[in-house]
Amino acid sequence: MSKKTATHSATVCLAVTPSDSTDLTYSTCRAIYIGGDGDISLVDGNGATIAFSGVTAGSILPVQTARVNATGTTATSIIALY
Repeated sequence: MSKKTATHSATVCLAVTPSDSTDLTYSTCRAIYIGGDGDISLVDGNGATIAFSGVTAGSILPVQTARVNATGTTATSIIALY
C-alpha cells in the first residue's frame, strides 16, 4: 500500500502588495488567491518569472511563490495563502 500525502489548507492568509523587489511577508506561500480579474506575474521556486494571463476573480493558483511582481500584474485583491 502506498503512503498518501496529506493536503493541508492554509493557516495564514495575507494581502499581497505586488513588488518587483520585495518578497512576500512570510517567504514562500502555498498558493495565491486572485480577487479581481487580470494577469499575475510571480517568481517560482527556481527564481524564474512566470506570467499567468487572464486569471479570473475567485481563482486560486496552486503555485508556491515568494514574490508577486508589480510589473506584469494587473489582477487585484491578491491574497497569499500560507
